[in-house]
Amino acid sequence: MKTISLALVDDHRMLRHGLVEVIQKNPAYRVVLEADNGRDFIDKLAAVGTLPDLVLLDINMPVMNGYETALWLKNQHPSVKVMALSMLDNESSIIRMLKNGARGYILKEADNEELYEAIDRVMAQGFYYTDLVVGALSNTMHSPLGMMVHPTNLINAREMEFIRLACSELTYKEIADEMNLSARTIDGYRESLFDKLNVKSRVGLVMYAINNGLLTS
Repeated sequence: MKTISLALVDDHRMLRHGLVEVIQKNPAYRVVLEADNGRDFIDKLAAVGTLPDLVLLDINMPVMNGYETALWLKNQHPSVKVMALSMLDNESSIIRMLKNGARGYILKEADNEELYEAIDRVMAQGFYYTDLVVGALSNTMHSPLGMMVHPTNLINAREMEFIRLACSELTYKEIADEMNLSARTIDGYRESLFDKLNVKSRVGLVMYAINNGLLTS
């Protein structure tokens, strides 16, 4: 079985060193690089010359934060998987990291077993989303005739506009203003899309949009 190589990028050195010890208790993992921030990571990556399989990435860091680092990896080394490891549990942070290429999002308070599971799932399945990130995603649904219909085909133009704005950092009120609609109408769009796409949260809606290429269409 191939050993999974990991890089840890976190400016809290004591926490990072403790995390290295936790990770390397598992013989399936090997930490090959540690960095204090995104710029430090890029410099060390160039010096090492080989890419890790997975980067565990903090968000709030000086010089170059996790959002910027995730986006750099997405653009420069898309084969490298990224998982956010953060104390931030707010919706906007999660959405922004996922949009920038993170395959998973886990809180620093997670126990060892959850961390191991997250690493394994990202490597084996390509993603790891806890209940914090998304309740449920579905790529297909049944039509009244019993045929499989992609939910994207059921989204109208205004709903698509709402989805794209929901994938930004705008609040729902700001989205209503942008679309020249009332807050009640925006609530209707949201609930209708949650039902059509079988998602339970704004984060779930963003993940659906990312997974189905709606942000680039």
